[in-house]
Amino acid sequence: MPLAFCGSENHSAAYRVDQGVLNNGCFVDALNVVPHVFLLFITFPILFIGWGSQSSKVHIHHSTWLHFPGHNLRWILTFMLLFVLVCEIAEGILSDGVTESRHLHLYMPAGMAFMAAVTSVVYYHNIETSNFPKLLIALLVYWTLAFITKTIKFVKFYDHAIGFSQLRFCLTGLLVILYGMLLLVEINVIRRYIFFKTPREVKPPEDLQDLGVRFLQPFVNLLSKGTYWWMNAFIKTAHKKPIDLRAIGKLPIAMRALTNYQRLCEAFDAQARKDMPSTQGARAIWQALCCAFGRRLVLSSTFRILADLLGFAGPLCIFGIVDHLGKENGVFQPKTHFLGVYFVSSQEFLANAYVLAVLLFLALLLQRTFLQASYYVAIETGINLRGAIQTKIYNKIMHLSTSNLSMGEMTAGQICNLVAIDTNQLMWFFFLCPNLWAMPVQIIVGVILLYYILGISALIGAAVIIVLAPVQYFVATKLSQAQRSTLEYSNERLKQTNEMLRGIKLLKLYAWENIFRTRVEMTRKKEMTSLRAFAICTSISSEYPPPLPTSQHCVLLPTCQDRVPGLEEELKLVPLVCQEETYVWACQQWAAVEGALTVFPRQAQGG
Repeated sequence: MPLAFCGSENHSAAYRVDQGVLNNGCFVDALNVVPHVFLLFITFPILFIGWGSQSSKVHIHHSTWLHFPGHNLRWILTFMLLFVLVCEIAEGILSDGVTESRHLHLYMPAGMAFMAAVTSVVYYHNIETSNFPKLLIALLVYWTLAFITKTIKFVKFYDHAIGFSQLRFCLTGLLVILYGMLLLVEINVIRRYIFFKTPREVKPPEDLQDLGVRFLQPFVNLLSKGTYWWMNAFIKTAHKKPIDLRAIGKLPIAMRALTNYQRLCEAFDAQARKDMPSTQGARAIWQALCCAFGRRLVLSSTFRILADLLGFAGPLCIFGIVDHLGKENGVFQPKTHFLGVYFVSSQEFLANAYVLAVLLFLALLLQRTFLQASYYVAIETGINLRGAIQTKIYNKIMHLSTSNLSMGEMTAGQICNLVAIDTNQLMWFFFLCPNLWAMPVQIIVGVILLYYILGISALIGAAVIIVLAPVQYFVATKLSQAQRSTLEYSNERLKQTNEMLRGIKLLKLYAWENIFRTRVEMTRKKEMTSLRAFAICTSISSEYPPPLPTSQHCVLLPTCQDRVPGLEEELKLVPLVCQEETYVWACQQWAAVEGALTVFPRQAQGG
């Protein structure tokens, strides 16, 4: 097949410009290549020959390491730009596949734009690590040229009556928006650090000036945060020798217990200044905790919801792939023709099995990334919360008089439970808190999608979840009661043991060993009984949900046959897999969340 940038059919009619240069689609595509070529030629010498070859070797504790304003926004926009460019490349390949000759202008500019986008973010990373913002002028010129050329292409599409029904028109509009937003981010950085008469001094974080701080998660770029690439040094060291505390180093200032304690105290003081009845008791405590650590918890919940929504992409993509392969004629034939080439609609694009396979891979990759980010933020917030509360308890105990302990107002067992058990339960609540918002979202979306695919049969699966929800709630309540009684018996046993040890001389003098031993053994037996009940409830809560979807399938398959007669057998299993995952996940998370929520009354009573 002949190969040409604009195609070779119709005696090279694609090269004619008698109706205007900008009315030639191939010329406009060639014009869009210019900004990307400019950036590649400008940045490659800087990156690999001169300044960049040295700055790329900057040590992790270099004194100039920093983040410019809009750092995370720039990385997010770049990731979105790369995804849209991949879609544009795929759309161009699909459109080019049905022409008589190869039209490189359909996908070559998008490929060059992809290379330029990757180069731009590498170039920006090297500028950050070397703290030389004046070199961002090259990116400013690039974003300006890319925005102008894409806007010209978008306007010409509109002039030729190409609308939102064509995927290329939508992708071009998205690229205009993304390039425009990246241009605004660049202008903001350059405005603050270059064009002022006295530009602001960019100061690196204080933690990076301390060579003892080796936990770099808050300071690396967004890609390294998502993949934990900065931990490669620790992993390589762990392969050679065991890692000790000296190798781990110190924590950053924001993650230390004293910093989080001060933040918690500020939140408590803000609640106390309100002087309202609602600012007293357990409610005030929870309001202070939300004020101090709520933002990170909202971020974790957002990541979790995004991950759960992306989890539905797998079954839906498999459904589309099986549907595409099951058709007798799977040949792609677009019917819309503009500017001498074929245009693909969104429905035609998503009906291609290869496109769905790529989308499936990207969706699973993003799902795992968001899920891991949610876990990390929730766990980090929970650990910071535990450290802050333990510090506050310690500070409170240090101000107590000895009379409080001698008169029994506060025992050593209660103090141990507060420091070790209660703070740990609060930490685990923060670990599981994103499930509170993610669980209803996933159940609702899952049932809606299943109803769209299976019809009324999907409501049967939803009914199973609704019927078994009270059972899970009952098991979780018993689990909490067993845990609470175990803590009470443990506290009582510790109190008795402490009393026995303090009066050991008197105990030996009057031969009271058997009496005290009987008391401690009885308390220990009660504690073991509660522990057995706790273990039984835990095993029931975690083990009984998985076998139930099998019986659920036995009920749903005949229903699918009656309700959806046109649905093939192999297509039925795809939504049923989605239903099984939704069901098992819902049951398990319901038990986990209820187990955490039932600890709240004890926390409120403990003050």
